[in-house]
Amino acid sequence: MIRSLLLSTLIGASLLLASPSHAALDVVATVPDLAALARAVGGSHVEVSALSRATQDPHWIDAKPNLALTLNRADLLLAVGAELEVGWLPKLQLGARNPAILSGGDGYLECAKHVAMLDVPTGPIDRSMGDIHGAGNPHYLLDPRRALGCAEAIAARLSALDSAHASDYRANLERFRERLARAQAGWEKKLAPYRGAAVITYHKAWVYLTDWLGLAEVAHLEPKPGIAPTPRHVLKVLQTAKQKRVAVILQADYYPSKTGTLVASKSGAKLLELRTGAAFESGQGYIEHMDELVDALARGLSAGATR
Repeated sequence: MIRSLLLSTLIGASLLLASPSHAALDVVATVPDLAALARAVGGSHVEVSALSRATQDPHWIDAKPNLALTLNRADLLLAVGAELEVGWLPKLQLGARNPAILSGGDGYLECAKHVAMLDVPTGPIDRSMGDIHGAGNPHYLLDPRRALGCAEAIAARLSALDSAHASDYRANLERFRERLARAQAGWEKKLAPYRGAAVITYHKAWVYLTDWLGLAEVAHLEPKPGIAPTPRHVLKVLQTAKQKRVAVILQADYYPSKTGTLVASKSGAKLLELRTGAAFESGQGYIEHMDELVDALARGLSAGATR
């Protein structure tokens, strides 16, 4: 009740203080990488913010009143989709009192609908299977090919909302496409020597990255998505790590490192705790984030290959 009253007060105050002369589109993304893509495509015609940081697990964001206030002012809400934000975003959309950014509105874009999804379940789903997403694995932004599909969808939606600057959005998209193509060629060349290398991941957050780069995911530290490691499962993973001569263990840096450290120390693999999104609040773009990630992965795979 107290939170609802506070939210209503904050939104009411924002409406009174809002400036009608503000020309730029207000774009809000659920995760930093989508925000970085929007900034690259929108350029000077958009103001972009993110509801979460790269240091936070995007499955579990606290739906605070200040985030609803941010959405109240938004012209466009960018969501990863595929149920990644299902536990928190709907609350914020309803609390924002902004019909445009509700699902199905002109100001709402679910980017998962514009990429080819992996890990799409083919049978019935129930909670015993862990955190399975019915529309497929939502961590597609770690594949630059799919990130480009998101950028294209963002450019199209910005053009629809702001037709006066549609040519600028298209030009920005083409510049981003060219930069990404050059960067992607470099990333693929750098990691080509490690195609087929065996890796272990903590959560199934890396399937798009490993699919793109030709790495072999041979085990996961979580026995099921979203389920914490158990001693019996960790023993099986350790055996697999030794048998497959696993080079690296990949995990997002917001997960506990104890299990990964244990398996790495006993198998000789390299534990890589990496950011899965851009440091958007510090000005980092999508390409710069992927540069950082690929460099770290190359160093880890190189170390694993020489043991």
